[in-house]
Amino acid sequence: MAKHAVLSSGAKMWRSLVCLKSELRLDLTLACGQSFRWRETAEGHWTGVMGGRVWTLTQTDDTLWYHVYKNQDGQKMGSDRKRRAGVSLQEENNSEKRFKGALKKEEEEMLAVTSVQDTEEEEEKLRDYLQLNVKLEELYREWGAADPHFRKIADIFTGVRMLRQDPTECLFSFICTSNNHISRIQGMVERLCQALGAPLCQLDETSYYDFPSLTALADSSVEACLRDLGFGYRARFLQQSAKQVLDTHGLQWLEGLRSIPYLQARDALRALPGVGTKVADCVCLMSLDKAEAVPVDTHVWQIAKRDYKYAAGNGQKSITDKLHRDIGDFFRKLWGPYAGWAHSVLFCADLKKFQKLKETPHLMQPKKEEKDEEEMRVACKKAKIRTEENGTVKHTKTKKTKTSVKNEKAV
Repeated sequence: MAKHAVLSSGAKMWRSLVCLKSELRLDLTLACGQSFRWRETAEGHWTGVMGGRVWTLTQTDDTLWYHVYKNQDGQKMGSDRKRRAGVSLQEENNSEKRFKGALKKEEEEMLAVTSVQDTEEEEEKLRDYLQLNVKLEELYREWGAADPHFRKIADIFTGVRMLRQDPTECLFSFICTSNNHISRIQGMVERLCQALGAPLCQLDETSYYDFPSLTALADSSVEACLRDLGFGYRARFLQQSAKQVLDTHGLQWLEGLRSIPYLQARDALRALPGVGTKVADCVCLMSLDKAEAVPVDTHVWQIAKRDYKYAAGNGQKSITDKLHRDIGDFFRKLWGPYAGWAHSVLFCADLKKFQKLKETPHLMQPKKEEKDEEEMRVACKKAKIRTEENGTVKHTKTKKTKTSVKNEKAV
């Protein structure tokens, strides 16, 4: 049985990209509630599904390492585009079998070229998914200059980067987030993939599945199936939203929202069953290239009130559309066009699972104070010596060396 890859076993099967931890921290980025498909399968190693393949990612100080597993049917990278467009894995396999015999010789001759192409495509896919073209260090400096509170958080929570997810996966994952928490959402998304997604591979007795296609999600039997799996009222929203996208807009509609303005894309998403303003903003930010989208829930509202003394809506018990818009505008004015990215750093820093990271500076503080005191003592000692040499202090007692006694006699 295949096992999860570990870098310490040898880097031969791994590929790498130059990437500082200040630009990306996997432990924060993959576990802060953006995507629900990643698990830590060994210390510092994160395994998940992206682009129809299973990946393990890990990093050293200046390098991002990645390993891509072969799917159980030997499928190559390119075919995931068909699945995202709603074509099932079974349909692809039937098509491939019809042509397999005729193309076998050509495939063998092109094997070396294909290997290179796959490698290049996988690297491109990973760069796109992690949005490595965005210089995060520069953004942190800009946000810190504009926001003293962000500056305090930034040194601890570096490298929190926004993912660029597949819009279908992002939308239907976030429909599951209503009145839910991260660990439970992860379980629901996993069951959704197991029930409706194509199997990809098995590693250490863990089976991995692709995210379901729109066609699979829209099937009339889906609601009952998901209710049996514990999705509750969300089951109806998942099936109805998928059906509405297909019937009203078509397979390519969600990806097409990347090319229209933010507010227009958000309003289009809000017309779907189970999609409110917060979910629409999450999808805009995390899959539709709308970096200015600031998802606002009660958690973010508390951050605004506690850390920024934001007073609007204090008498309200719930977040209205106006309050959502006002809080978003407040942070957009503060942080600029990548406000959604900055918001995610503070959201991450407020999660319970990461609170231990905040303890480190406090544990180091006494050492810093001791160091400061020692530096002060040294500085005072040097000042005293300079003062004595200038003859301005007459009564300071010092221990005389043989050299100093000899010099005094000579005088």
